[in-house]
Amino acid sequence: MLRLSRSVTLFKNFCGIRNVSLSAANSSSRDVKAINIDEALLDKEGREQRDKLKKYIAAEEPMDLSAISGVPEEHVKTRRVRIFVPTRNAMQSGTENTKLWCMEFETRERWENPLMGWSSSGDPLSNIQVSFATAEAAMEFCVKNGSWEYTVETPQQVTPKKKSYGANFSWNKRTRLSTK
Repeated sequence: MLRLSRSVTLFKNFCGIRNVSLSAANSSSRDVKAINIDEALLDKEGREQRDKLKKYIAAEEPMDLSAISGVPEEHVKTRRVRIFVPTRNAMQSGTENTKLWCMEFETRERWENPLMGWSSSGDPLSNIQVSFATAEAAMEFCVKNGSWEYTVETPQQVTPKKKSYGANFSWNKRTRLSTK
C-alpha cells in the first residue's frame, strides 16, 4: 500500500493536483466508477465538437481517391495490379516479409537511356511496391484508388519434407556400393 500511495503522490505532484483523497484506491472494486479517458480529458465544448464531427465524417461507400492522388489520369484508369505474398529468400532460412501481402503494379513503357544505358520509364507507379496486412486491405486499396484491375495470387503452402540425418547412412539397394 505504501508503494501505491507513493506513486499516487508523485503523480499528483507531477500533474499539480491538490487535496484528492485515496478513497477510490482504498475502496472495493464495486465502488470504483470506470472513467473514459476521452471524456475526462475533453471539456464540454470539445465533446460537442467531437460529436458534430462524428456525424459528418461517416462514409458508407468507398471513396474514389484517383482525382486527388496526383497521378496522371492515363496511369489511373487502365492500371493492373498484382497482389501476392512474397516468397522466402532462398539464400537465408528466415521467413521475414512472408507474412505481409504486397501490391505491385504492371510495368509499362520502358526504354533504355541512350547516355548511360539505364532502363527508364515514364510511369510514376512502376517502381512502387506497397505492403498490406491482409489481401482484403490490398483489394480495398485498389478499389479506393480508381478501381484498378487486380489479380490475387494465393500463396502455395509448403509441405515440409521429412528428413533424417540417419537416412544418409541407411543400408539399402539404392545407396549400397559394391567393394569388388
